[in-house]
Amino acid sequence: MPPLFLPHKSDARAAESGRRTCLVLCFLVTFAALLFRFFDLQVLQADRMAEKARRQHEKTVTLGSSRGAILDRQGRPLALNRDAVSVFATPAAIERPRAVARQLAQALGVPREPLEQRLRADREFVWVKRKVPDASGDLVRGLEIPGVDVLVEARRFYPKGTLLAHVLGFAGMDSQGLEGVEHGYDRHLRGPVRRVVLHRDALGRVIIPEDRPMPRGLSGHALHLTIEEGIQYIAEQALERAVRDTQARGGAILVMEPSTGEILAWTIRPTFDPNDIRRTSPERWRNRAITDPYEPGSTLKVVLSAAALEMDRVRPGTLLYAGDGEVPIQGTVIHDHERAGWVTFREAVRQSSNVAFVKMSLAMGGDAVYRFLRAFGFGEKTGIDLPGESVGILRSPERWSRRTLPSLAIGQEIAVTPLQLTTAVSAVANQGWLMRPFLVREISDGQGRVVWTQAPRIRRRPINAETAKTVTALLVDVVEHGTGKRAAVPGYRVAGKTGTAQKVDAETGMYSSTKSIASFVGFVPAGDPKLAMLVLIDEPQGPAWGGVVAAPVFREVAEQVLRYLGVAPLPKTAEGGLRPEVRAERAARPAGGRG
Repeated sequence: MPPLFLPHKSDARAAESGRRTCLVLCFLVTFAALLFRFFDLQVLQADRMAEKARRQHEKTVTLGSSRGAILDRQGRPLALNRDAVSVFATPAAIERPRAVARQLAQALGVPREPLEQRLRADREFVWVKRKVPDASGDLVRGLEIPGVDVLVEARRFYPKGTLLAHVLGFAGMDSQGLEGVEHGYDRHLRGPVRRVVLHRDALGRVIIPEDRPMPRGLSGHALHLTIEEGIQYIAEQALERAVRDTQARGGAILVMEPSTGEILAWTIRPTFDPNDIRRTSPERWRNRAITDPYEPGSTLKVVLSAAALEMDRVRPGTLLYAGDGEVPIQGTVIHDHERAGWVTFREAVRQSSNVAFVKMSLAMGGDAVYRFLRAFGFGEKTGIDLPGESVGILRSPERWSRRTLPSLAIGQEIAVTPLQLTTAVSAVANQGWLMRPFLVREISDGQGRVVWTQAPRIRRRPINAETAKTVTALLVDVVEHGTGKRAAVPGYRVAGKTGTAQKVDAETGMYSSTKSIASFVGFVPAGDPKLAMLVLIDEPQGPAWGGVVAAPVFREVAEQVLRYLGVAPLPKTAEGGLRPEVRAERAARPAGGRG
């Protein structure tokens, strides 16, 4: 039976035409979308896509910067940089992590198991060991292990070894300053961040083009120290011998220019090698001259003498009664080494009479003694440009017991750092002006241009010039006729004071009868001081008096340093004696008593 309805031919043609139009439109839309996408990728996002592609084939590694040099005052290098080989790996390119870890562990001396774990990590870059010796780097290169290669970094190097170690400090693996000047001036020494671009192949393995030079970053600024390498060497050698000969626990020598506060030498024993810090404990690299305060003993009498003279409580000829060499204080007795009877103040200083100084301090009063101790810088930081400085221990008078003032008179119940004491005595040498000590004279950039200079800075003036002159004469008498005779330097007038301080036993809390600190502090030439110096010997065995142990070391160092600096000795006549005007000047000085 024929269909009741048949489509008209024109309608079929219209439907076919509509389908074709739809297909064309779809094609055009798709083409337009593809064209827009192409335009977007090739034009609008060209930079971003190029960066993405670059990242897929490059790896950026950040390395430690190249630090600026540290130089002495004559420009001689004390800290430099050396190229060091660092070994890295691409875990994705290592087919046998266990075998590779075994080879590298043997070549580099590293533990195998932790290294194997790093080589199996899902990471594109791992350090194997950084800054290895050149021989180890050559050995790794010779192994030719796929996925293992080397980079060149900057490693801190101290060409003089242990010389000035506690002042220089050291830098860490990432070129960050960790101790000493390296830490205190880290922001100046650090150079720009160093970035190395490594290329990766289609498998993600890192490759270094053989024809590409190893990267080298710019250095940071250079430090020019106040330290004089020649003087430092003299002090180091003298302290080394003294500690060895006395079988002491340790020691320190500080040499300062009194008129400026510049440190010329700074040595501590025991010492360490900053080139091999991994073998050294923090106990050894601690800078005890600013971190470890100690009881100064009789060397504090320099400051107390200056205070009494400034207050006009005594004059060199003032008589003081030292009696039988004993004075009872709060159930205990303070002794002298021998009976003295009536003595002049000059003789009390010369003989370091404890009894006379106790009575003099009691007459001055606690508030005055405290005020002068603070004026000379005790109980506060000196302001040295090194990290970790201690303020020492100086309690305020309201916290004193009845025994405190007599104890202060003999250098007890107060703790000072070696730097504090050296700075205080330098004020006497500097006509009463207390200076801020410092170590860095100037900073220069990579082209050698000075970008910063540190000038001498006055802190205050605790005594006037006349008082300083009188104290100097008293200290010269100590060396020429008193306890400091072994510090005398032929041809020069030396001003100084001995000290022998008992140490407190950590177990009993009482003063030890066997452990002490022997010291000598002074300056030379007395009339025009070129250097002030503290010699400190910690726990010497055998005779432990400052005049016996420390004074000869002062003489040894001072004699060589004066010659090194070209300081002329006192003039003499052709017959070998002193010139008449010099003899007259010496004859005018007060006559000394017993030595």
